[in-house]
Amino acid sequence: MLKRLMVEEQVVAGRGERASPAGWVLASLSLSMLLPSLGTSIANVALPTLAEAFGASLQEVQWIVLAYLLATTTLIVGAGRLGDILGRRRLLIAGVLAFTLASLVCAVASTLWMLIAARAAQGLGAAAMMALTMAFVGDTVPKERTGSAMGLLGTTSAIGTALGPSLGGVLIAGFGWQAIFAVSAALGVVTLLLAMRVLPADRPPPAAERAAFDGIGTALLALTLGAYALAMTLGRGTFGALNAMLLLAAAAGAGIFVIAERDAASPLIRPAMFGDPVLTAGLAMSALVSTVVMATLVVGPFYLARALGLEAALIGAVMSAGPLVAALAGVPAGRVVDRLGASRMTIAGLSAMAGGSAALSLVPANFGITGYVAAVVVITAGYALFQAANNTAVMTDVGAARRGVVSGMLNLARNLGLITGASVMGAVFALASAAAGAATRAQAAAFGLRITFALAAGLMVAALAMAVVSRAMARREPR
Repeated sequence: MLKRLMVEEQVVAGRGERASPAGWVLASLSLSMLLPSLGTSIANVALPTLAEAFGASLQEVQWIVLAYLLATTTLIVGAGRLGDILGRRRLLIAGVLAFTLASLVCAVASTLWMLIAARAAQGLGAAAMMALTMAFVGDTVPKERTGSAMGLLGTTSAIGTALGPSLGGVLIAGFGWQAIFAVSAALGVVTLLLAMRVLPADRPPPAAERAAFDGIGTALLALTLGAYALAMTLGRGTFGALNAMLLLAAAAGAGIFVIAERDAASPLIRPAMFGDPVLTAGLAMSALVSTVVMATLVVGPFYLARALGLEAALIGAVMSAGPLVAALAGVPAGRVVDRLGASRMTIAGLSAMAGGSAALSLVPANFGITGYVAAVVVITAGYALFQAANNTAVMTDVGAARRGVVSGMLNLARNLGLITGASVMGAVFALASAAAGAATRAQAAAFGLRITFALAAGLMVAALAMAVVSRAMARREPR
């Protein structure tokens, strides 16, 4: 795809000069999508090593992951909006620079809390990259190729997620834990140099479209999302009084945020945006889909170990099937979206995920590893198709002045789904396994998987209903 797009050059409006080939721009954006996903996955494998290196408990070193997660989740919409106002190129480059410098600090950190603070700064840079990468597609890629571009970005994100654990393990074994952050810094330098060279210059918005930054709304949203993320992640699978208080705080914060946005002169998120059925359904479906995908990553290892009795190495090999399929399917899925339409392919992707979830609830008991892998392959292929189609449907007709914030909202919905999937679907599996009563350990795990993915299939049916309704509404009321 990059080779085909290399010949399509963009003309910078108002200047008459030729900008960088679109293929090089997409290469830069792909690296900007790779880094945040790699930053998420590569640190997880280092937690036991870091606990030993700093003489800390696992509860303390989990903040290395939480700090990054909280920063990206709470700041991603604000970063997107700031890019709309100040210029997407400028803020994306600033995000890459922040990520790179923070990675260097991580590599030389002498204390645990220095490392945690640097990881939060890494998350800040990642938030800017994630929010603005998809927004750039609308500025640089023709509409008829948007699906292919979104598929390419989905592929690079999946590669980062899949590569993180294996690359991290090799680096730690050969060079120590510092190497995982040094590699991130090196990739950051490459991304920064390429972005500075090829990304098209920012075009100042017309005076009538210039807006002030909604600092109050951004702070309220960040606090609300932070409370929700902490409620879902603290306690390592248990839900106590602190989790309940944080969840109540998140609910209250959401209400206050809505009221504040209604009265704001230049709101971070315009309430009227949710009158667009494509945007509203796209965000809700993205959250549900991410919840189900995370369930395969959280529940899968327990089922494979307890029910099928696999060793750790084989579990890792089986678990790599999903990310590998997502990486391979991204670009083809994008081309199918360009050819057959985003709306139709959204429904096709959700249908595949619903079928795969239902199969995962029933098949492994009779077909073992083969049945499990086949069902996961269907789910992740459907996910790749859905992502390309949904992102294309949402972003294609968004006005240039709001692309950053809408891209941030899409990434936020995905992050919230991942957080919810890790906590809620993990809890469903645990409760269902415990409810099996006198069953053997293997039978209990099989029952837990059955219940968890029966629920997942139900979530996908709900997402399908949203897709069908939003498609009908969009036909009646063109965007």
